Amino acid sequence: MSNIIVNGGNPLSGSVTPSGNKNSVLPILCASLLTDETITLHNVPDLTDVNKLVEQLQSIGSDIQWDKDSTTMVINNSKLNRDLFTEDFPIGMRGSILLFPPLLFRMKKLRMKNEIGGCALGIREIDPHLDALEALGTKVVRGDIIELSVDGRFTGGELWPDYMSVTTTENFINGAVLAKGKSKITNAACEPHVQELCRFLVQMGAKIEGIGTSTLVIEGVETLSGTEYTIWSDHHEITTFLALGAMTGGEIEVQNALPEHFPLIVRAFKKLGVYVEYDGNTAIVRKSQRLVIEKPFTQNMLQKIEAAPWPYFPVDLHPLMIALAVKAKGEIMFWNKVYEGGLFWIPELVKFGVKATLCDPHRVIIYGGHELSAATVDAPNIIRAAISLTMVALSIEGESTIRGADSIKRAHPHFAEKLKGLGADIEWV
Repeated sequence: MSNIIVNGGNPLSGSVTPSGNKNSVLPILCASLLTDETITLHNVPDLTDVNKLVEQLQSIGSDIQWDKDSTTMVINNSKLNRDLFTEDFPIGMRGSILLFPPLLFRMKKLRMKNEIGGCALGIREIDPHLDALEALGTKVVRGDIIELSVDGRFTGGELWPDYMSVTTTENFINGAVLAKGKSKITNAACEPHVQELCRFLVQMGAKIEGIGTSTLVIEGVETLSGTEYTIWSDHHEITTFLALGAMTGGEIEVQNALPEHFPLIVRAFKKLGVYVEYDGNTAIVRKSQRLVIEKPFTQNMLQKIEAAPWPYFPVDLHPLMIALAVKAKGEIMFWNKVYEGGLFWIPELVKFGVKATLCDPHRVIIYGGHELSAATVDAPNIIRAAISLTMVALSIEGESTIRGADSIKRAHPHFAEKLKGLGADIEWV
Protein backbone atom coordinates (compact mmCIF):
# COMPACT_ATOMS: atom_id res chain seq x y z
CA MET A 1 0.00 0.00 0.00
CA SER A 2 1.37 3.40 -1.02
CA ASN A 3 0.76 6.71 0.73
CA ILE A 4 1.07 10.25 -0.56
CA ILE A 5 2.73 12.88 1.62
CA VAL A 6 1.79 16.46 0.75
CA ASN A 7 3.19 19.70 2.12
CA GLY A 8 0.47 21.94 0.80
CA GLY A 9 -0.19 25.62 0.39
CA ASN A 10 2.04 26.28 -2.64
CA PRO A 11 0.41 27.97 -5.65
CA LEU A 12 0.66 25.53 -8.56
CA SER A 13 1.64 27.21 -11.82
CA GLY A 14 3.11 26.29 -15.18
CA SER A 15 2.36 24.29 -18.29
CA VAL A 16 1.48 20.60 -18.31
CA THR A 17 0.59 18.00 -20.92
CA PRO A 18 -2.04 15.43 -19.89
CA SER A 19 -1.59 11.71 -20.45
CA GLY A 20 -3.58 9.51 -22.79
CA ASN A 21 -7.01 8.42 -21.63
CA LYS A 22 -6.91 5.01 -19.91
CA ASN A 23 -10.60 4.54 -20.62
CA SER A 24 -9.82 4.80 -24.34
CA VAL A 25 -6.72 2.60 -24.29
CA LEU A 26 -8.36 -0.44 -22.66
CA PRO A 27 -11.18 -1.01 -25.21
CA ILE A 28 -8.83 -0.14 -28.08
CA LEU A 29 -6.29 -2.73 -26.87
CA CYS A 30 -9.08 -5.30 -26.76
CA ALA A 31 -10.22 -4.27 -30.23
CA SER A 32 -6.71 -4.92 -31.54
CA LEU A 33 -7.61 -8.64 -31.36
CA LEU A 34 -10.03 -8.09 -34.24
CA THR A 35 -7.23 -7.99 -36.83
CA ASP A 36 -4.03 -9.88 -37.64
CA GLU A 37 -2.43 -6.75 -39.07
CA THR A 38 -0.09 -4.50 -37.10
CA ILE A 39 -1.49 -1.68 -34.99
CA THR A 40 0.62 1.21 -33.70
CA LEU A 41 -0.70 3.30 -30.82
CA HIS A 42 0.79 6.57 -29.58
CA ASN A 43 0.23 8.37 -26.26
CA VAL A 44 -0.34 5.11 -24.35
CA PRO A 45 -0.11 5.83 -20.60
CA ASP A 46 2.00 3.59 -18.35
CA LEU A 47 -0.69 2.55 -15.87
CA THR A 48 -1.34 -0.53 -13.77
CA ASP A 49 -4.60 -1.36 -15.60
CA VAL A 50 -2.92 -1.05 -19.00
CA ASN A 51 0.02 -3.20 -17.87
CA LYS A 52 -2.35 -5.91 -16.60
CA LEU A 53 -4.24 -6.04 -19.88
CA VAL A 54 -1.01 -6.13 -21.89
CA GLU A 55 0.19 -9.07 -19.76
CA GLN A 56 -3.11 -10.88 -20.34
CA LEU A 57 -2.83 -10.43 -24.10
CA GLN A 58 0.81 -11.49 -24.16
CA SER A 59 -0.07 -14.62 -22.18
CA ILE A 60 -2.13 -15.88 -25.15
CA GLY A 61 0.44 -14.96 -27.78
CA SER A 62 -0.01 -11.27 -28.62
CA ASP A 63 3.22 -9.66 -29.78
CA ILE A 64 3.26 -6.30 -28.00
CA GLN A 65 6.25 -3.97 -28.07
CA TRP A 66 5.79 -1.00 -25.76
CA ASP A 67 8.27 1.86 -25.57
CA LYS A 68 7.04 3.48 -22.38
CA ASP A 69 9.39 6.46 -22.69
CA SER A 70 7.92 7.44 -26.06
CA THR A 71 4.43 6.13 -25.07
CA THR A 72 4.33 4.11 -28.31
CA MET A 73 2.95 0.57 -28.51
CA VAL A 74 3.13 -1.79 -31.50
CA ILE A 75 0.72 -4.75 -31.49
CA ASN A 76 0.47 -7.80 -33.74
CA ASN A 77 -1.93 -10.64 -33.02
CA SER A 78 -1.24 -12.80 -36.09
CA LYS A 79 0.38 -15.51 -33.95
CA LEU A 80 -2.23 -15.70 -31.22
CA ASN A 81 -1.89 -19.19 -29.77
CA ARG A 82 -5.07 -21.15 -29.10
CA ASP A 83 -3.04 -23.69 -27.13
CA LEU A 84 -2.30 -20.99 -24.54
CA PHE A 85 -6.00 -20.29 -24.10
CA THR A 86 -8.01 -22.50 -21.75
CA GLU A 87 -11.48 -21.05 -22.50
CA ASP A 88 -11.57 -19.72 -18.91
CA PHE A 89 -12.10 -15.99 -18.98
CA PRO A 90 -8.98 -14.19 -17.65
CA ILE A 91 -10.51 -11.82 -15.11
CA GLY A 92 -7.82 -9.78 -13.37
CA MET A 93 -9.63 -6.44 -13.35
CA ARG A 94 -12.90 -4.88 -14.36
CA GLY A 95 -11.59 -3.82 -17.76
CA SER A 96 -11.05 -7.47 -18.72
CA ILE A 97 -14.75 -7.74 -19.49
CA LEU A 98 -13.95 -5.78 -22.66
CA LEU A 99 -12.23 -8.92 -23.94
CA PHE A 100 -15.57 -10.77 -24.29
CA PRO A 101 -16.33 -10.06 -27.99
CA PRO A 102 -12.74 -10.04 -29.32
CA LEU A 103 -11.88 -13.34 -27.59
CA LEU A 104 -15.14 -14.92 -28.76
CA PHE A 105 -14.34 -13.73 -32.28
CA ARG A 106 -10.96 -15.44 -32.01
CA MET A 107 -11.61 -18.50 -29.87
CA LYS A 108 -15.35 -19.14 -30.46
CA LYS A 109 -15.83 -20.33 -26.84
CA LEU A 110 -15.47 -18.73 -23.40
CA ARG A 111 -16.18 -19.90 -19.87
CA MET A 112 -16.27 -17.87 -16.68
CA LYS A 113 -17.40 -18.25 -13.08
CA ASN A 114 -20.74 -16.69 -12.22
CA GLU A 115 -19.53 -14.39 -9.45
CA ILE A 116 -20.78 -11.11 -8.02
CA GLY A 117 -18.62 -8.29 -9.30
CA GLY A 118 -18.16 -4.72 -8.24
CA CYS A 119 -15.95 -2.16 -6.61
CA ALA A 120 -16.08 0.60 -4.01
CA LEU A 121 -18.55 2.47 -6.23
CA GLY A 122 -21.08 -0.38 -6.12
CA ILE A 123 -22.11 -3.61 -7.85
CA ARG A 124 -21.08 -3.94 -11.50
CA GLU A 125 -23.52 -6.32 -13.16
CA ILE A 126 -22.60 -8.68 -15.96
CA ASP A 127 -26.16 -9.14 -17.31
CA PRO A 128 -26.01 -6.23 -19.84
CA HIS A 129 -22.88 -7.71 -21.40
CA LEU A 130 -24.52 -11.10 -21.80
CA ASP A 131 -27.57 -9.37 -23.33
CA ALA A 132 -25.29 -7.59 -25.82
CA LEU A 133 -23.58 -10.83 -26.83
CA GLU A 134 -26.91 -12.66 -27.20
CA ALA A 135 -28.17 -9.84 -29.43
CA LEU A 136 -25.20 -10.58 -31.70
CA GLY A 137 -25.95 -14.29 -31.96
CA THR A 138 -23.88 -15.65 -29.06
CA LYS A 139 -25.19 -18.77 -27.33
CA VAL A 140 -25.15 -18.12 -23.57
CA VAL A 141 -25.54 -20.94 -21.04
CA ARG A 142 -26.08 -19.52 -17.55
CA GLY A 143 -25.17 -21.38 -14.37
CA ASP A 144 -22.36 -21.54 -11.81
CA ILE A 145 -20.16 -21.51 -14.90
CA ILE A 146 -21.29 -19.20 -17.70
CA GLU A 147 -20.53 -20.66 -21.13
CA LEU A 148 -20.38 -18.48 -24.24
CA SER A 149 -20.05 -19.73 -27.79
CA VAL A 150 -20.46 -18.31 -31.28
CA ASP A 151 -20.83 -20.27 -34.50
CA GLY A 152 -18.39 -18.73 -36.95
CA ARG A 153 -19.05 -14.99 -36.93
CA PHE A 154 -21.34 -12.80 -34.87
CA THR A 155 -24.65 -11.96 -36.53
CA GLY A 156 -26.13 -8.49 -36.72
CA GLY A 157 -28.74 -7.63 -34.12
CA GLU A 158 -30.39 -4.87 -32.12
CA LEU A 159 -29.95 -3.90 -28.48
CA TRP A 160 -31.76 -1.36 -26.31
CA PRO A 161 -30.14 -1.64 -22.86
CA ASP A 162 -31.78 -0.40 -19.65
CA TYR A 163 -29.17 2.32 -19.17
CA MET A 164 -26.19 3.91 -20.90
CA SER A 165 -23.39 1.55 -19.92
CA VAL A 166 -19.99 2.46 -21.34
CA THR A 167 -18.50 -1.04 -21.29
CA THR A 168 -21.71 -2.67 -22.58
CA THR A 169 -21.76 -0.20 -25.48
CA GLU A 170 -18.08 -0.86 -26.22
CA ASN A 171 -18.63 -4.63 -26.15
CA PHE A 172 -21.56 -4.34 -28.54
CA ILE A 173 -19.45 -2.20 -30.89
CA ASN A 174 -16.49 -4.61 -30.82
CA GLY A 175 -18.80 -7.51 -31.63
CA ALA A 176 -20.88 -5.77 -34.28
CA VAL A 177 -18.07 -4.40 -36.46
CA LEU A 178 -17.28 -7.89 -37.84
CA ALA A 179 -20.80 -9.35 -37.61
CA LYS A 180 -22.82 -10.58 -40.56
CA GLY A 181 -25.24 -7.82 -41.44
CA LYS A 182 -26.36 -4.62 -39.74
CA SER A 183 -26.53 -3.97 -35.98
CA LYS A 184 -28.11 -1.18 -33.96
CA ILE A 185 -27.80 -0.09 -30.34
CA THR A 186 -30.24 2.44 -28.90
CA ASN A 187 -29.49 4.11 -25.54
CA ALA A 188 -25.78 3.74 -26.26
CA ALA A 189 -23.20 5.45 -24.08
CA CYS A 190 -21.45 8.27 -25.95
CA GLU A 191 -18.59 9.34 -23.64
CA PRO A 192 -15.41 10.62 -25.33
CA HIS A 193 -13.71 7.23 -24.87
CA VAL A 194 -16.64 5.46 -26.57
CA GLN A 195 -16.39 7.94 -29.44
CA GLU A 196 -12.67 7.30 -29.62
CA LEU A 197 -13.11 3.52 -29.84
CA CYS A 198 -15.49 4.09 -32.76
CA ARG A 199 -13.09 6.41 -34.55
CA PHE A 200 -10.23 3.94 -34.06
CA LEU A 201 -12.32 1.13 -35.54
CA VAL A 202 -13.40 3.31 -38.47
CA GLN A 203 -9.70 3.87 -39.24
CA MET A 204 -9.41 0.07 -39.34
CA GLY A 205 -12.24 -0.13 -41.87
CA ALA A 206 -15.35 -0.45 -39.67
CA LYS A 207 -18.63 1.15 -40.76
CA ILE A 208 -20.22 2.99 -37.83
CA GLU A 209 -22.90 5.69 -38.04
CA GLY A 210 -24.03 7.97 -35.21
CA ILE A 211 -20.69 8.38 -33.42
CA GLY A 212 -21.16 10.72 -30.46
CA THR A 213 -24.91 10.04 -30.20
CA SER A 214 -27.03 7.57 -28.24
CA THR A 215 -27.90 5.53 -31.34
CA LEU A 216 -25.22 3.65 -33.26
CA VAL A 217 -25.80 1.76 -36.50
CA ILE A 218 -23.00 -0.61 -37.47
CA GLU A 219 -22.66 -2.43 -40.79
CA GLY A 220 -20.47 -5.48 -40.30
CA VAL A 221 -17.43 -5.87 -42.55
CA GLU A 222 -15.47 -8.97 -43.55
CA THR A 223 -12.11 -7.88 -42.13
CA LEU A 224 -10.40 -5.02 -40.32
CA SER A 225 -6.96 -3.71 -41.19
CA GLY A 226 -4.09 -2.43 -39.11
CA THR A 227 -3.70 1.27 -38.40
CA GLU A 228 -1.69 3.93 -36.59
CA TYR A 229 -3.55 5.95 -33.99
CA THR A 230 -2.85 8.55 -31.27
CA ILE A 231 -4.87 8.27 -28.06
CA TRP A 232 -6.73 11.42 -26.99
CA SER A 233 -5.77 13.31 -23.85
CA ASP A 234 -7.49 12.25 -20.63
CA HIS A 235 -10.28 14.76 -19.90
CA HIS A 236 -10.16 13.68 -16.23
CA GLU A 237 -6.52 14.76 -15.98
CA ILE A 238 -7.19 18.01 -17.84
CA THR A 239 -9.91 18.88 -15.33
CA THR A 240 -7.67 17.93 -12.38
CA PHE A 241 -4.90 20.34 -13.41
CA LEU A 242 -7.27 23.21 -14.16
CA ALA A 243 -9.00 22.80 -10.80
CA LEU A 244 -5.68 22.63 -8.96
CA GLY A 245 -4.53 25.89 -10.50
CA ALA A 246 -7.71 27.61 -9.33
CA MET A 247 -7.86 26.18 -5.81
CA THR A 248 -4.17 26.84 -5.05
CA GLY A 249 -4.14 30.38 -6.47
CA GLY A 250 -1.78 29.58 -9.32
CA GLU A 251 -1.94 29.84 -13.11
CA ILE A 252 -1.90 26.63 -15.14
CA GLU A 253 -1.90 25.98 -18.87
CA VAL A 254 -2.98 22.51 -20.04
CA GLN A 255 -1.89 21.48 -23.52
CA ASN A 256 -3.95 19.25 -25.85
CA ALA A 257 -7.01 20.11 -23.76
CA LEU A 258 -9.83 18.88 -26.07
CA PRO A 259 -11.93 22.08 -26.07
CA GLU A 260 -14.62 20.34 -28.16
CA HIS A 261 -15.46 18.12 -25.16
CA PHE A 262 -15.42 20.82 -22.50
CA PRO A 263 -18.34 23.29 -22.86
CA LEU A 264 -20.40 21.72 -20.05
CA ILE A 265 -17.32 21.17 -17.89
CA VAL A 266 -16.36 24.81 -18.34
CA ARG A 267 -19.88 25.77 -17.22
CA ALA A 268 -19.39 23.70 -14.06
CA PHE A 269 -16.14 25.56 -13.37
CA LYS A 270 -18.02 28.84 -13.78
CA LYS A 271 -20.57 27.77 -11.14
CA LEU A 272 -17.63 27.61 -8.72
CA GLY A 273 -16.28 31.02 -9.69
CA VAL A 274 -13.55 29.76 -12.02
CA TYR A 275 -13.15 30.92 -15.62
CA VAL A 276 -11.37 28.68 -18.11
CA GLU A 277 -9.86 30.32 -21.20
CA TYR A 278 -8.69 28.69 -24.43
CA ASP A 279 -5.81 29.53 -26.74
CA GLY A 280 -6.38 27.03 -29.53
CA ASN A 281 -6.14 23.61 -27.87
CA THR A 282 -4.56 25.02 -24.70
CA ALA A 283 -6.82 25.51 -21.67
CA ILE A 284 -5.78 28.20 -19.15
CA VAL A 285 -6.80 29.03 -15.60
CA ARG A 286 -5.43 32.46 -14.64
CA LYS A 287 -4.36 33.56 -11.18
CA SER A 288 -6.77 35.12 -8.67
CA GLN A 289 -9.96 33.28 -9.58
CA ARG A 290 -13.03 34.50 -7.65
CA LEU A 291 -13.82 31.13 -6.06
CA VAL A 292 -17.32 32.23 -5.12
CA ILE A 293 -20.16 29.83 -5.87
CA GLU A 294 -22.52 31.36 -8.41
CA LYS A 295 -26.06 31.73 -7.12
CA PRO A 296 -28.83 30.46 -9.40
CA PHE A 297 -31.52 32.87 -10.59
CA THR A 298 -34.07 30.67 -8.85
CA GLN A 299 -33.14 31.96 -5.41
CA ASN A 300 -34.92 29.28 -3.37
CA MET A 301 -32.70 26.57 -4.87
CA LEU A 302 -29.13 25.54 -4.16
CA GLN A 303 -26.58 25.73 -6.92
CA LYS A 304 -25.88 22.18 -8.10
CA ILE A 305 -23.76 20.03 -10.36
CA GLU A 306 -25.53 16.88 -11.53
CA ALA A 307 -23.51 13.97 -12.87
CA ALA A 308 -24.94 11.31 -15.18
CA PRO A 309 -23.96 9.55 -18.44
CA TRP A 310 -22.50 11.78 -21.17
CA PRO A 311 -23.45 14.34 -22.42
CA TYR A 312 -24.37 15.13 -18.81
CA PHE A 313 -21.53 16.27 -16.57
CA PRO A 314 -19.23 13.21 -16.29
CA VAL A 315 -19.66 11.32 -13.04
CA ASP A 316 -15.92 10.62 -12.76
CA LEU A 317 -15.26 14.37 -12.65
CA HIS A 318 -17.62 14.89 -9.72
CA PRO A 319 -14.99 14.31 -6.99
CA LEU A 320 -12.64 16.79 -8.66
CA MET A 321 -15.31 19.49 -8.59
CA ILE A 322 -16.13 18.62 -4.98
CA ALA A 323 -12.48 19.33 -4.12
CA LEU A 324 -12.67 22.69 -5.90
CA ALA A 325 -15.99 23.53 -4.19
CA VAL A 326 -14.34 23.09 -0.80
CA LYS A 327 -12.25 26.21 -1.57
CA ALA A 328 -15.10 28.27 -3.07
CA LYS A 329 -17.24 30.48 -0.84
CA GLY A 330 -20.88 29.43 -0.69
CA GLU A 331 -23.02 26.30 -0.85
CA ILE A 332 -23.52 23.82 -3.66
CA MET A 333 -25.11 20.40 -4.03
CA PHE A 334 -23.49 17.55 -5.95
CA TRP A 335 -25.81 14.88 -7.29
CA ASN A 336 -24.30 11.57 -8.44
CA LYS A 337 -27.02 9.85 -10.47
CA VAL A 338 -24.95 6.78 -11.36
CA TYR A 339 -23.11 5.10 -8.48
CA GLU A 340 -24.71 4.06 -5.20
CA GLY A 341 -21.31 4.19 -3.47
CA GLY A 342 -19.91 7.26 -5.19
CA LEU A 343 -20.01 9.57 -2.14
CA PHE A 344 -19.12 7.29 0.76
CA TRP A 345 -15.62 8.80 0.91
CA ILE A 346 -16.95 12.21 2.05
CA PRO A 347 -16.21 11.48 5.78
CA GLU A 348 -12.50 11.40 4.85
CA LEU A 349 -12.86 14.84 3.27
CA VAL A 350 -14.41 16.13 6.50
CA LYS A 351 -11.17 15.29 8.35
CA PHE A 352 -9.64 18.39 6.71
CA GLY A 353 -12.34 20.49 8.37
CA VAL A 354 -14.61 20.53 5.33
CA LYS A 355 -18.23 21.34 6.08
CA ALA A 356 -20.48 18.91 4.23
CA THR A 357 -23.89 17.29 4.56
CA LEU A 358 -24.29 13.84 3.02
CA CYS A 359 -28.00 13.87 2.18
CA ASP A 360 -28.19 10.29 0.88
CA PRO A 361 -25.97 7.91 -1.17
CA HIS A 362 -26.31 10.14 -4.23
CA ARG A 363 -26.29 13.75 -2.95
CA VAL A 364 -23.95 15.87 -0.86
CA ILE A 365 -23.99 19.59 0.00
CA ILE A 366 -20.60 21.29 0.31
CA TYR A 367 -20.31 24.50 2.32
CA GLY A 368 -17.14 25.96 0.88
CA GLY A 369 -14.69 28.69 1.76
CA HIS A 370 -14.08 27.74 5.40
CA GLU A 371 -10.74 27.40 7.14
CA LEU A 372 -9.14 23.98 6.67
CA SER A 373 -6.21 22.19 8.27
CA ALA A 374 -3.81 19.47 7.20
CA ALA A 375 -4.86 15.92 8.09
CA THR A 376 -4.22 12.22 7.60
CA VAL A 377 -6.98 10.60 5.54
CA ASP A 378 -7.67 7.16 4.09
CA ALA A 379 -8.31 7.01 0.35
CA PRO A 380 -11.02 4.63 -0.85
CA ASN A 381 -10.37 2.39 -3.83
CA ILE A 382 -11.93 5.02 -6.08
CA ILE A 383 -9.47 6.75 -8.41
CA ARG A 384 -11.04 10.21 -8.50
CA ALA A 385 -11.86 10.25 -4.78
CA ALA A 386 -8.18 9.60 -4.00
CA ILE A 387 -7.30 12.42 -6.42
CA SER A 388 -9.84 14.73 -4.75
CA LEU A 389 -8.37 14.16 -1.28
CA THR A 390 -4.90 14.87 -2.68
CA MET A 391 -6.13 18.06 -4.34
CA VAL A 392 -7.56 19.37 -1.08
CA ALA A 393 -4.33 18.52 0.74
CA LEU A 394 -2.33 20.45 -1.87
CA SER A 395 -4.43 23.55 -1.18
CA ILE A 396 -3.88 23.53 2.61
CA GLU A 397 -0.73 24.67 4.41
CA GLY A 398 1.00 21.93 6.39
CA GLU A 399 1.71 18.23 5.95
CA SER A 400 -1.10 15.88 5.02
CA THR A 401 -1.02 12.15 4.34
CA ILE A 402 -3.33 10.33 1.95
CA ARG A 403 -3.07 6.69 2.94
CA GLY A 404 -3.71 3.88 0.47
CA ALA A 405 -3.70 6.08 -2.62
CA ASP A 406 -2.59 3.30 -5.00
CA SER A 407 -5.73 3.64 -7.11
CA ILE A 408 -4.28 6.87 -8.54
CA LYS A 409 -1.68 4.76 -10.35
CA ARG A 410 -4.49 3.10 -12.29
CA ALA A 411 -5.28 6.31 -14.19
CA HIS A 412 -2.59 8.99 -13.69
CA PRO A 413 0.96 8.13 -14.81
CA HIS A 414 3.77 10.16 -13.24
CA PHE A 415 1.18 11.98 -11.12
CA ALA A 416 3.56 13.26 -8.44
CA GLU A 417 6.23 14.19 -10.99
CA LYS A 418 3.81 16.31 -13.01
CA LEU A 419 2.62 18.09 -9.87
CA LYS A 420 6.19 18.72 -8.75
CA GLY A 421 6.78 20.36 -12.13
CA LEU A 422 3.99 22.79 -11.21
CA GLY A 423 5.49 23.58 -7.81
CA ALA A 424 3.90 20.96 -5.56
CA ASP A 425 5.71 19.42 -2.59
CA ILE A 426 4.45 15.83 -2.91
CA GLU A 427 5.97 12.36 -2.49
CA TRP A 428 4.92 8.73 -2.75
CA VAL A 429 6.02 6.65 0.24
